[in-house]
Amino acid sequence: MEGESFGAGRAGGGFEPVEFLKQPQTILRILSWIFSIVVFGCIVNEGYVNMHRPTMECIFNQNEDACNYAIAIGIMAFFACVFFFMLDIYFPQISSVKDRKRAVLLDMGFSGVWSFLWFVAFCFLANQWQRTPPLPEVDKGADAARAAIAFSFFSIISWGYLSLCTMDRLKRLAFAEDEQRLLSNP
Repeated sequence: MEGESFGAGRAGGGFEPVEFLKQPQTILRILSWIFSIVVFGCIVNEGYVNMHRPTMECIFNQNEDACNYAIAIGIMAFFACVFFFMLDIYFPQISSVKDRKRAVLLDMGFSGVWSFLWFVAFCFLANQWQRTPPLPEVDKGADAARAAIAFSFFSIISWGYLSLCTMDRLKRLAFAEDEQRLLSNP
């Protein structure tokens, strides 16, 4: 029954929101979306401090690249989660196994790359935070900086697990494709 959802058998079927929300991939996608909001939200709101200069500077060792990288990765992850969430909703309506396979491959590739980019963000932010001098100005945004680092780490796990879930989905899709090929060529 489960393998049917990856072939053309359920294409055009009704959308079941409760079943959709119970899927591990949906839960992970929502968590990844929340994690991205936390990372870029923390940095945008409290990641810049006034270090006795006329301009605000990045709390992570005054390295603008650290803040810019984390914000960019977070915002792109936010929009990617929305896109793939919508694709997951639309997925049962796709009747072509080849189109389903392309969608799954896109999801798997993106999730794998984004897991790596979150790893880079975590390492970069943690390294720059370690090098940040203890100043009173920095203390004001210290919790936000630690939250950005922690949720960058959580994002590595969520995107990595999304990649693994998508790999499993690809295996089931390949099985459905083989099964469809066997049934059409007796």
